[in-house]
Amino acid sequence: MGIYVSKEEVINQKNIAEKLKENFFMSGITPRVFIQTFGCQQNESDSEKLYGLALLCGYQRAESEKEADLIIVNTCAIREHAELKTLSITGGFKKLKEEKPGMLIMFCGCMAQQDHIRKKLYASYPYIDAVFGTDMNYRLPEIVQKCLDSPKRLSFVNDSPHNDFGIIAEDTPVERLSKYKAWVSVMYGCDNYCTYCVVPYVRGRERSRSSEEIFKEVKQLISDGYKDITLLGQNVNSYKGEYTFPRLLKEISKFDGDFVLRFITSHPKDASKELVDVMASSDKIAKHFHLPVQSGNNEVLRRMNRRYTREKYLETAYYIKEKLPGVSLTTDIICGFPGETESQFEDTVSLIREVGFDMIFTFVFSPRPGTAAAKLEDQIPHEEKVRRFAYLSEVQNEIAIKLNRDYVGKNLRVLSEGETGRTGSNKIVSFDKPCPEGEFVNVRIISARAYGLDGEVI
Repeated sequence: MGIYVSKEEVINQKNIAEKLKENFFMSGITPRVFIQTFGCQQNESDSEKLYGLALLCGYQRAESEKEADLIIVNTCAIREHAELKTLSITGGFKKLKEEKPGMLIMFCGCMAQQDHIRKKLYASYPYIDAVFGTDMNYRLPEIVQKCLDSPKRLSFVNDSPHNDFGIIAEDTPVERLSKYKAWVSVMYGCDNYCTYCVVPYVRGRERSRSSEEIFKEVKQLISDGYKDITLLGQNVNSYKGEYTFPRLLKEISKFDGDFVLRFITSHPKDASKELVDVMASSDKIAKHFHLPVQSGNNEVLRRMNRRYTREKYLETAYYIKEKLPGVSLTTDIICGFPGETESQFEDTVSLIREVGFDMIFTFVFSPRPGTAAAKLEDQIPHEEKVRRFAYLSEVQNEIAIKLNRDYVGKNLRVLSEGETGRTGSNKIVSFDKPCPEGEFVNVRIISARAYGLDGEVI
């Protein structure tokens, strides 16, 4: 079921937070916190928890880093570009620290879990006060207190073997950044060990939250008026609480209320027909399925350690389209995996055409330190990876515009985000006039683009 932080330790952190808040109040100080978030939805969810804890400590949210007394950089290690951008932005905080020496700067998330990154931080970023790993977020009150008490740089990183790595803290506060969209983590970590991916090393092995805790959180969100709820996990299909993931999804879809239920991300080897059937059984479950294929060639899939074949993936994709009419099917593709030949790349192109994805998220292969793929000698030249990326984008644009044109003339129910909104199938719709955020509106689609629709509010 997972490794849980004890209730006593959660209470201890809350007590530290209350003491910090009292000290700030007695000193006449109203400190502000700014969190710079990089990466996936899980990082966004983590940042909301960090905000919740910071507010418990007496901080208020800052609109920018310039206003902040505490800056937290929540990082992503999935690609080299993300790491370089993160370090560049973090480097810019040096001047802020010089202007405001009492400011605290902290570095957390997936990059913080990597030894080579921590060495770089300690050598070149002396103004960072604390570094903490992905399973230390619940200890933010303690980390803040120790930073205020000590001039030394602090490190809170779990170096346990990865089968023991990672813990779950329940009953910690969450400051949600939206009043109508919410993330709900159902599980953490990953056991798949795809050869290109760092997630098992920086997020740890799979562990799942209690089904009852998830139910409690979702019911509260519905009661608070949230309309768009997304269940999160590195691989939600491998959820192992009191229920299987399909059963968990089905039970939540029975809750009273007007809301859309989404989930992300699925691994093709675990995407069952039962899950698809559950999606078909409820109007509350969004008809959107994100199913990362990464490659359309069996040999490349084998070297990626994906543990499914092209044929198995196609079987799943066809079942989804059969059982969920109007479904939006999206995927991830890696361009230029080591050793990928032109013929193997063409297999990916043909799979994209065969399935007809509504959208693909295409990434140039980025070798990640510590992964098996980074050690392979047959790396593809960067220029060739970029060429393949551009070609895939052209192919997908043609497919996407054709699919989206089928929506022209239809009336769709859309959750408003102001001037745009999102359908249950995850299509972005631009409105002809602004609508109240967080409200469902009916929209007639008048035109289509490759990655969006235009509509008139009815």
